[in-house]
Amino acid sequence: MLAADAPPWAADALAALVCLDPQLAAIPEAAGALPCRRREAGFAGLLGSLCAQMISNQAATAIWGRLAALPGALTPAGLLALEDEALRQAGLSCPKVNHARALAEAFATGRISAEGLAALPDGAAIAAIAAILGFGPWTAGVHMLLGYDRSDILPAGDLALAASLAVLRREPERPKPRELAELAMM
Repeated sequence: MLAADAPPWAADALAALVCLDPQLAAIPEAAGALPCRRREAGFAGLLGSLCAQMISNQAATAIWGRLAALPGALTPAGLLALEDEALRQAGLSCPKVNHARALAEAFATGRISAEGLAALPDGAAIAAIAAILGFGPWTAGVHMLLGYDRSDILPAGDLALAASLAVLRREPERPKPRELAELAMM
């Protein structure tokens, strides 16, 4: 069962997965209604992804709320105008302050843009984002999936996805990213 706000392709994708691997038919019953997580495409969405890296959803939500309350923080120029201390007070670590500034600089200089990412093929868009300090293929893939509705992208390094698959298949270990990517290509 999918949430009412799930993208149109989600039900078809789940049905196709079940056809390929009948063990995955347990997903709806095991998980209940699957919520649809979305991200805003472009700068603010990527900034939100940065905030959420390597921390709990609850902590990320709190940091995002404080960051979004800073005047101008959700625009490249506005973020660049803020003092580091203001960003740290919002909850960003020193490395994440540097990464947020690198992201803002990339957007402010036009090296990357929401429209440009939308026009790029999946691999090129992921590479463009991953070229920014603090952003890797996983964050880039998740952003393109959730912000641009790119249904063919699989963030193969996603630990929660790997752990869920191991539970559903009753396997003792999580599949490695390469194995997840191979499974996705079936």
